[in-house]
Amino acid sequence: MAGGGGTRFWPLSRQDMPKQLLNLSGRDALINETIARIGKFIPQEDIYIVTNRRQHESLIEVTASSVKPDRILLEPSSRNTAACIGYAAFQIVKSYGDGVMCVFPSDHYIRDEGAFSVTLTDAARRASSTGKLITIGIKPTLPSTGYGYIKLLRASEAEYNGAFFHVDEFVEKPNYDKAKSFVESGDYLWNSGIFVWKASTILDNFRRFLPKVYNKLDEIFKYPDGSLSNEKFEELYSEIPNISIDYGIMERSDEVMVMPGDFGWNDVGSWDSLGAIYPADDQGNIVNGENIKLNTKNSIIHSTGRLIATIGLDNMIVVETKDTLLVCPKDKAQDVKQIVDLLKEQGKGHYL
Repeated sequence: MAGGGGTRFWPLSRQDMPKQLLNLSGRDALINETIARIGKFIPQEDIYIVTNRRQHESLIEVTASSVKPDRILLEPSSRNTAACIGYAAFQIVKSYGDGVMCVFPSDHYIRDEGAFSVTLTDAARRASSTGKLITIGIKPTLPSTGYGYIKLLRASEAEYNGAFFHVDEFVEKPNYDKAKSFVESGDYLWNSGIFVWKASTILDNFRRFLPKVYNKLDEIFKYPDGSLSNEKFEELYSEIPNISIDYGIMERSDEVMVMPGDFGWNDVGSWDSLGAIYPADDQGNIVNGENIKLNTKNSIIHSTGRLIATIGLDNMIVVETKDTLLVCPKDKAQDVKQIVDLLKEQGKGHYL
């Protein structure tokens, strides 16, 4: 899934440079790292990208050039993750008849790629043999308020030898006190947004829980190849309800199971998460670009050109681009999205 903008990484992420195309690790764009990672256990020709036609088509084709253009599925409008996943599932069934389908966000960071491959391969086998909807849950390392949580139904532990669990409930992003209690209980995992299931199984669940999404996609795919005009495609797709896969299916289906994963996952969702990629210096600072600092600690400093000089900073974020400067406390990193919303409201789209 490569249709998002990663607005919490503003001002580095922009409409013409969404987060998945950023090279945050110093090695390659996040989407290319994802393709290379899953290419170790999924054949290259079986990798699909779903992205937004208007915003990202040319950017994705140029950046993720290892994926053939006919494997890039272009949404005419963004309709959230349910439509994105349903679109891909219909295409897989059309092309292959059926098959195990793994769903990955294009902009996450994985430290231990070997353990990741083992986990996903095991999940694929389980999805194929049981017909369950499997989500990958991450063992929490801290009481994060930036992630959703999955509560395990411990009664299933004996049945699946501790490797797979039935889900008790999905929990939206909690406040700190709740997150702390979740981590301490040992009964909760972070919701990674990585899914494994048979394409036919997820489509059955669309038919059951999201019939309006299913019926509209079914209407689109009933057109013979080449006979659906762009205008008609846009019209039909725009009528698909805007709903997430979590809310629409995962929180409602009785076929969901969770597999704990421990492979150094981070969704790199905001500036304060860069510590997952870069080691901090002896003062706890993560610095990219030219910088000179005095009595500065536990801060994130990112420059794309100009020298950034800091004095007496503690737990701060400073990001410089050619036309903007972001300064905020690290504990307000999730609020950067609100700045993006304000820029839209005030008609300052040239900064987006």
